Amino acid sequence: MAIRTHQSISGFVASDPQLSYTDRGDARLYMKVGIEHYRKEPDNTFTQLETTFHDLIAYRGAAEQGAERLAKGDNIIADGRVRDYSYERGGQRYEGEEFIATRIGHDLARTRYEVDRTERAASGRDAAAFTAPQPTAPSNATAIGM
Repeated sequence: MAIRTHQSISGFVASDPQLSYTDRGDARLYMKVGIEHYRKEPDNTFTQLETTFHDLIAYRGAAEQGAERLAKGDNIIADGRVRDYSYERGGQRYEGEEFIATRIGHDLARTRYEVDRTERAASGRDAAAFTAPQPTAPSNATAIGM
């Protein structure tokens, strides 16, 4: 089976996360994410380039968890997709893009924290049991060559 891949971004939370709710009552999280860019020099050093800032949106559970756990300055990784949008206001047309995150969390390579491993209710998502193949015993049958 092929590994399914997704778009992702890594960066830092550049604005205070804002939790709101859609007209249907779904949680919606908005934040600006900063992404630092670097250029490798011939002497193997790196020069920091201009940081870019992007809109990140998350909905429902990802929005609620993100609002609870993320703060301005946190290093994050988000999984999702880029959505292009356009709208008109006052006769002026605006276009942009935003990252719609389906999963979002701290960047483990840049964040120090402790994980609560307290037993939770079973989610039914355990991996299927795996039984290793057993070696077969050598046969005592006599081989006949032709």
